[in-house]
Parts: sequence; structure tokens; C-alpha cells
Amino acid sequence: MAGNSWIAFVSERLAELWLRTGEHLMLTGVSTGMAILIGIPLGIFAARIWWLRGPLTGGVGILQTIPSLAMLAILLALLQKIGAIPAIIALTLYALLPIVRNTLTGLEGVSPAVMEAARGMGMTPRQQMWFVEIPLATPVIVAGIRTAAVVSVGIATLSAFIGAGGLGQFINRGLALSNTDLILLGAIPAALLALIVDSSIAAFQWGLRRQRSRGSRFKAAIDRSLRPVALSMPVVLIVAGCFAYFSIGTSSSSNPVWGASAGDEPMVRIGTKNFTEQLILGELMAQLIESHTDLRVERRFNLGGTMICHGALKSGEIDLYAEYTGTALTAILKQSVIADPDRAHVMVSREYRQRFAADWLRPFGFDNTYAITVRKSDAISRNLRTISDLMAISATLRAGFTAEFSERPDGYPGLRRAYGLQFGEVRDLDPALMYQAIANREVDVICAFSTDGRIAAFELQPLRDDRGFFPPYQAAPVIRSEVLEAYPELREVLQLLAGRLNDATMQRLNFEVDEKKRRPNDVALEFLESLELLQEGQ
Repeated sequence: MAGNSWIAFVSERLAELWLRTGEHLMLTGVSTGMAILIGIPLGIFAARIWWLRGPLTGGVGILQTIPSLAMLAILLALLQKIGAIPAIIALTLYALLPIVRNTLTGLEGVSPAVMEAARGMGMTPRQQMWFVEIPLATPVIVAGIRTAAVVSVGIATLSAFIGAGGLGQFINRGLALSNTDLILLGAIPAALLALIVDSSIAAFQWGLRRQRSRGSRFKAAIDRSLRPVALSMPVVLIVAGCFAYFSIGTSSSSNPVWGASAGDEPMVRIGTKNFTEQLILGELMAQLIESHTDLRVERRFNLGGTMICHGALKSGEIDLYAEYTGTALTAILKQSVIADPDRAHVMVSREYRQRFAADWLRPFGFDNTYAITVRKSDAISRNLRTISDLMAISATLRAGFTAEFSERPDGYPGLRRAYGLQFGEVRDLDPALMYQAIANREVDVICAFSTDGRIAAFELQPLRDDRGFFPPYQAAPVIRSEVLEAYPELREVLQLLAGRLNDATMQRLNFEVDEKKRRPNDVALEFLESLELLQEGQ
């Protein structure tokens, strides 16, 4: 039964699986190709110029020490652009080390006697390199390319965090929704793809060999016929990946250029952060726009944290996403806490329009504030009702916070100053794993979200913010002013959701996805239909 369920699950997503596999191939193929074009000449320079060898190999080695996500974040900040370009640059940099090192090792491994013979035959240095050294070093160089390509397949899964697509999109989505099936849907094809890529390069290496065929003429004929096929396999993979990315992707609302798509249809791009509530809000906005306008919608979901989404909005990589007033006030605008929700909304609306040419629309109606949360059993046994009650025992507690909460001024740094808290251990946890960790007693305190349905499901107890530290976190659509001017109907459509989602409703919708494992688009569709917000026939 489980097997049939898994087959049905994959079949339902087969079209997207082909698309994401093609995107993954494109990212891996283009980046590995660029690394070959850059790395082999660098390896040759390192072999020829002795004083360049140390700095060059050391430089490409240092690139490997930078964590993959950090590299993507750095490039994102430098380029101010999400999508394939920063991902390809990052993958290219990571692929350089094995190619440069193996090129250098292969050239150094050529026998001095062979080189002496080449010089004795009157070969020029250039001829020695092209007709003796590189052919003899080719097996070692190709081994480095194989390593680089396989590593790139693995690292490319992280590209989904910056909207570059690929199989990592399933993994990212699965982590956000605590859905093992989605994680496996990305991980298993990625592993198979690594084997295919490695085998194709191995076949290419076999095709390069110039050797006499041993055995019958029939076998020799087969070898001759297979050699062109073997040589073309890596190229076929790259072309297939690029075709899927630029052809299938365009027909699936994946075109990265706002205002231009298949058939020149106008399009709006919606982004989300990487947790359940954001996925639901993204779907609510997307389905309303698709129902009430002629605009095509591109879903750039699971983009990571606040700063990635905000940066993408500023640079025009996305047109619209849901943000929270408290987050905008403290993390982006660096302003002091404003306790009054209406004043906070007025403040962020004014500042965003002036600084970022973006408009805040009316809030959805709920306030998803941070909630310092413990297990209900601990709250009863230790008489914990407020955050202040943690002060005397914080040094004995283990805290599990999201990476953003650990660094943001409206997170742990500010909370520590406001309440004098100093936990014995603080772990950075993915939002989807945080609740499981406290339920399994791996941590004692988490920064839950007040609208999360898992608070009740895991029998947790939020503590009252008795010192009023956390600002209001009203969620609302934030849209680029340029897009709103081009398509003024978006304001009216999106404001159909204004005030429609209270805390209890949002908690219920989150619970449907997190605990009942329903798809965010299905939950959003059901909610919109219940309010009769979709036009008939859509």
C-alpha cells in the first residue's frame, strides 16, 4: 500500500519532476563547463609558472572552505539578483579545485623521459604541451572533472534557496512542510542524476582513448560506432537540461523576466519565505490574481529568509510577497518597536514607499508574533506563565531558535537584553524542525509562531510577553509600486483578503498543512472557495 501511495505521489508530480531535473542538469552542466574552461588553463599556468602555483592552488582551495549557503548569500548580496546566475557562479567556483588540482597533477605526472624524447624530436614547447603532455594527463584531468560534476550535482540542491530551481526545490519544500515524501522526491533523483553524470563523463573518457581494439573486426566496428555516442553523452545531458530550463520552464511560469513570458503575456511574480504560513499566503494571493485578472503568476516560493525576499523585491526579481510589520520595522528599517499595530503599519508603509518604491496593502487580519514557548508539562511543573518566569532558570535550559531569530534585533539579542535571559545552550533550527525538537525533549524553549497549529498539536505552552518586547507582526501584501501602477487591478484583488484571516483561522490553515500533510495550494483553494472569493468557472 505504501508503495502504491508513493507511486501515486510521484505520478502526480511527474511533470514538475522533469522540469526540476532539467533545471538541475542545466545548473550542473553550465557551471561544470565554465569550471572546465577556467580550471584547465589555470592548472596549465600553475604547472608552467612555479611562483604562481602556490597562490593559485591556495586560492581555489580557500573557495572550498566557504560554506555553500554562505557563498550563495554573498553572491546574492553582491549581484542583488536571485535565480540561476548567482547559483551558476557559486557552483563554478566550487568546481574549480578538483579541476585545477588534477590538471596540475596530471601534467606533473608526465614522465621526464617522454618529455626529453619530445624535445629530441624537435617539438616546440607548444607542441609538447598539445601533443604529449595534455594527452598523457587527460585521464587525470577527466577524473577531476568527474569529481567536480558530481559535487556540483549535490551542491546544486541548495540553489533552490535563492530561487534557481532544481531538485533542491522539492527538498526545500519538504523541509518547510516536514514532508519526507517531498524530501525524497528531490534527494533520490539527485543521487541518480549524480550517477548518470558520472557515467556520462566516464563514457566520454572512454571515447577519447586512442587504442587498438582487441578481438574480432565485429567488436572493433562496434567500438567505432559507440565512440561518437560516448563522446556526445555529456553534451546531450547539458542540452537536455537547458532545453527543460528555457522551454519547459517558460511554459510552467518559470520565466525570470517580469513582464515578458510565453506569448508576451503580462506576469506577476510572487515570492515567499521558507515556512508553511508563507506558502499558504503566497498561494492565496496567486490564486486570487489568477482568478480575477488575466495576469500569469510565477510562484517563486521558498526563497529563504526575510532578507532574501526583501532583496529580491528591491532588485525587481519578485513583484510581491507577504511581510510582517514587526519584521519590516525592526529587521529591515532598523526602527524601534512600535506597540500600536496601526501606527506600525503606517510607519512601514511610508518608509517602504520612500526607500524601496514598494506599497504595503491592507493587512490580512492576523498578528503572527513570536511566542517564546515551552512544553505544557514543563509550564505546569515549573509554574511558567510569562517570559520573566524563565529568568531564574534560563541557564539550565536549552533553546532552539530559527537562524533569523538568533540574530535579529527583535529576536534573541533583544530578548536577552529585555529579560536578562542567558540560556545554557542555543541551537539554530529550521522552522519545520523546531517543534519536533521540543516535543522530543532535545530543546526546552523555542521561538514559536503564534499562528502555528503545531503549538496545540505538540501540547506546547506559549509564555506571555509581560514586558511587551515583541512588536505587532501583522501580515500584509507588499508589492512593487511599478507593478501596482502597471496593473492597478492588483490592489482591489489582493484587498479581497484584507481582514479575512484572524489568528485562529491562520492557525487552522497552518495545521492543515503541517499536521494533516495537505498541499498549501489545496488548503488555499478550499479557503477561498469557502469565502466565495473565486470567480465562477475558474
